[in-house]
Amino acid sequence: MKMSSNKKSKKCFLVLEDGSIYEGTSFGSQNSRSGEVVFNTGMVGYNQTLTDPSYSGQILTFTYPLIGNYGVPKNESDKDKLNINFESEKIHVSGLIVSQYCQKYSHHTAVKSLSKFLTENDIPAIAGIDTRALTKKIREKGTMLGKIIFDEQDIDFYNPDNDDLVKDITTKKVIKYNSGEGKKKVVLIDCGVKHSIIKNLIKNNLEIIRVPYDYDFIKEGIAYDAVFISNGPGDPAKCTKTIEILKKSLKYNKPIFGICLGNQLLALAAGAKTYKLKYGHRSQNQPCIETGTNRCYITSQNHGFAVDEKTLSEEWKDWFFNANDKTNEGIKHKTKPFMSVQFHPEANPGPNDTQYLFAEFAKLIEGCEK
Repeated sequence: MKMSSNKKSKKCFLVLEDGSIYEGTSFGSQNSRSGEVVFNTGMVGYNQTLTDPSYSGQILTFTYPLIGNYGVPKNESDKDKLNINFESEKIHVSGLIVSQYCQKYSHHTAVKSLSKFLTENDIPAIAGIDTRALTKKIREKGTMLGKIIFDEQDIDFYNPDNDDLVKDITTKKVIKYNSGEGKKKVVLIDCGVKHSIIKNLIKNNLEIIRVPYDYDFIKEGIAYDAVFISNGPGDPAKCTKTIEILKKSLKYNKPIFGICLGNQLLALAAGAKTYKLKYGHRSQNQPCIETGTNRCYITSQNHGFAVDEKTLSEEWKDWFFNANDKTNEGIKHKTKPFMSVQFHPEANPGPNDTQYLFAEFAKLIEGCEK
């Protein structure tokens, strides 16, 4: 594909697999990159969103028109070496698409521009795109592959669903947090965990043993009281080793709690099926209803796959469902302490309506010991 542009003006192009071409201006790294084009309708929180590992392999479109106006805060960690202002140690999106980039930022915590942050992480970004039209196209046709192209640097389209994305972002070693005598031990299967999730578990006085997604903690003889399955990117069916480990875990009566990808992996381990949504849920305002009640929670979400609740065995039940499209938002075992949710109760960014679920998990662990 041949495209001419003036390098000094930093022009670049967004190319979609249906042949659509959008011309814009670069404000990130000037390297061509491809991935799955998705959109997020959140109004704030771009720093946390960009560093969410669940966006690996994706080119993210922000529908909110003004991006970059409050800059980027300092990269610093707390006593547990968890990032204070971001959700991981780096940006995970493959590229960024916005309508208008604010070159002048203003916020008392900002130390750099979003442009500099993206460039430091070698992430291309394109501004001047009609994100409303782009989002309408994705909603009508479904999520599609795309690439951000500079000058003559054309590249092939890349489909992240073909790869095991979790393999590249999971921890490479066992890490412990909040260790202490008498604390309940939770094995955290790291599929791309957000730091806010770990913080919420710590806040509930739990000791965390963070392990790689393919680490057989049962075979290794790790003493634990419960299992937590984290969020993460890609097709859950690619995490075959994780699913096998979870199948072994289900043979015990120790509590299991999963979030986002963790919801899908728990369902697969239980014998159910998952499927790809037309364009996914990526926002901070998704209404979820607890099944059997009239209680609706506003939730933060980031996922492209969902659990087919109709394939669950009679031992399981639908726990939450999305008020917009009725898709599954959580499952629960009818007699055993196994549960998971598709949304993000830790939010960050987003509302904390369902943050209580971390405390419920801690109580469940205590109850199983009595």
